[in-house]
Amino acid sequence: MSNYDPRVTVLSENKYLLGLMTTIRNAQTGSKEFVAAFERVCAYLIPAALDLLPFEDHAVITPTGATFAGLRQAVPVCGVSILRAGASMEKPLRETYMGPLSFGTILIQRNEETCQPHEIYHKFPMDIKTKKVLIMEPMLATGGSAVQAISTLKEAGVQEEDIVFVNLLASKKGLERVIQEFPALRLVTAAVDENLTDVNHVSPGLGDFGDRFYGTTK
Repeated sequence: MSNYDPRVTVLSENKYLLGLMTTIRNAQTGSKEFVAAFERVCAYLIPAALDLLPFEDHAVITPTGATFAGLRQAVPVCGVSILRAGASMEKPLRETYMGPLSFGTILIQRNEETCQPHEIYHKFPMDIKTKKVLIMEPMLATGGSAVQAISTLKEAGVQEEDIVFVNLLASKKGLERVIQEFPALRLVTAAVDENLTDVNHVSPGLGDFGDRFYGTTK
């Protein structure tokens, strides 16, 4: 799954997943196709993140009258979107998780000259410190916004070990920064790119995720 730290899960690449990522990376892909391919990748990403959370034993009676000793998702989960791109993962999470679920948001702006993040706003459930938290952010470049978001959650009382960072595409530099700064955090991503451009965009990357997902590309 991953050649990185054991806390990092990189989705196992297969031809179907590679085809989806090719569509997402292709500069000629329109917004409708981009969204469709992304949501199909989320069908892999979200379960991989949820699999890191606790399940409880749950026995059921099947239609044959037999008992099946299974599991169920019961832990309260809060999906926290780093706006605006992170909100793209709310629908896939809502469609996938069957246990208690709530949502929060955090808005972080990056200075384009210094690349330093600055939190503008956050809104979390009052009881977020009692929940397992999935931070949703499709792109992880320098790691600055991720570090800011995780720090904000910790200040709100969330334990580091209760946080899973869910990501579509990470740079190697950003990924390593996040896991070094937060030793109890776990991270799930679909792919890792080796490089950053001179303006700190992931390379080869996929461009501006928010513009492509929301159809606001100029």
